[in-house]
Amino acid sequence: MKIAVDAMGGDFAPLEIVLGSIEAIRENPHMEVVLVGDEQQIFTILKENNEQKNPRITVHHASEVIGMDEHPAQALRKKKDASVVVATALVKDKQCDAVIAPGSTGAAVAAALFGLGRIKGIDRPTIATPIPTVNGVTVMLDSGANANSKPKHLVQGALMGSEYAKLLLGKANPTVGLLSIGEEASKGNEVVLATYPFLKKLKTISFYGNVEGRDIPKGTVDVVVCDGFVGNVVLKFAEGLVTAVTQLVKDGIMAGGIFAKLGALLVKPAIKKIGKRLDHTENGGAPLLGVNGVFIICHGSSKAKEIKTAINIAGDLVDRKIIEHIQKTIEVEGAFKYEYDE
Repeated sequence: MKIAVDAMGGDFAPLEIVLGSIEAIRENPHMEVVLVGDEQQIFTILKENNEQKNPRITVHHASEVIGMDEHPAQALRKKKDASVVVATALVKDKQCDAVIAPGSTGAAVAAALFGLGRIKGIDRPTIATPIPTVNGVTVMLDSGANANSKPKHLVQGALMGSEYAKLLLGKANPTVGLLSIGEEASKGNEVVLATYPFLKKLKTISFYGNVEGRDIPKGTVDVVVCDGFVGNVVLKFAEGLVTAVTQLVKDGIMAGGIFAKLGALLVKPAIKKIGKRLDHTENGGAPLLGVNGVFIICHGSSKAKEIKTAINIAGDLVDRKIIEHIQKTIEVEGAFKYEYDE
């Protein structure tokens, strides 16, 4: 298994990206990593960590980087040797099995679309993010690839999300919910109202119906479908809320005196366990489903831990043949897609 890693993407590149890649191959003897980016910077970090001669880590030079503030499409046209473009090309050319792309989400999505193409029958790819819930994990998609979606995009997202949830959660028939402002089929905006009846007709998913925002942390369904604008707001709000609540608990303990601190010591193991479940870094990255290759998008703020986890996720999805599973499902439902073209 060989994974291409954009070593220059994100706020802490290349140091944290390289360190995460080193951790991944140290833990997994069957994994190989190709670090794509400025070879001088990358080799310096490898040398500092005594990994410069490791045959399972290779460096592929790329002279350009797409910044977080650059327009994705324009940057891709101008920067043909950008690290995310080169990493994607390695998968297209069958030199690697998957891509890890921290940094600009827009640039990553554009690079995947232009570099790998779409699975036949998929109009737009979607980012599938696992969210911790009281019942385990719920997959939410789209969480940022498409700000404006038509019903057909949400339907295709539901099909892909269901297949991903089967592999991630180990469930034969995961439930799929449509995110709306009420449980009733009559609630929602124009896109949601138009999507609902199409989801009910699908043969390959278990459609639960509409779900509300509060149903996500409850784990009411295994998969939640929405457009990328709403999904990204939900995701960022959830991450911010976890951070804020954690800080409020710490402040309350510190202000509560000696008894509060003693009580905190008693429940520290439980709090630590809960914190680990809610920590978004435990997920590492989110797959971009719908492109013709395994492509993992990571936070721009990703550090070594997230990169290591993302590499492991990528390897798992390659092993489990996620692309083939999606292709098969789309083929089964393919005749239906033309009914909801608008």
